[in-house]
Amino acid sequence: MNPPRTLFVGVHEHTIDGKGRLILPAGFRSHLADGAYVTALDGCVGILPVDEFAHTAEELRSQTGQRLVDINALRSFAAQADFVVPDAQGRMRILPHLRAGAGLDRRVIVTGMIRRIEIWSPERWTEVQSVGTERLAEAITHGRGIASA
Repeated sequence: MNPPRTLFVGVHEHTIDGKGRLILPAGFRSHLADGAYVTALDGCVGILPVDEFAHTAEELRSQTGQRLVDINALRSFAAQADFVVPDAQGRMRILPHLRAGAGLDRRVIVTGMIRRIEIWSPERWTEVQSVGTERLAEAITHGRGIASA
């Protein structure tokens, strides 16, 4: 039997300290003890466990080979990534270019996104969450994405 996969869920309000470090929510720490990749994502910063980063990189590489994705997307994905191992207090550095690109300041919202963690500015999170709530209601109404009993 295969062990259960890590599923990151929940919303947490946190801060980034003066050295650009984020203290991970306690429930996420043990899943990233051996390290993770921190990279730019769709308007936020993502923290991807090693296996998820490798899977995403391979998908992009494959799609680049099939000419479905421009090679510059793969270059950007790899160049922006930073491998980080949390310290004893569960802190991970978020590089300045990643913080700037996601509009992160001191206060941040840390969310579970099933196979990864996302770090949002509070303002962007409010916008994304509002749209997401509407889309989830539509999915439930149309029976998509939600298993019925």
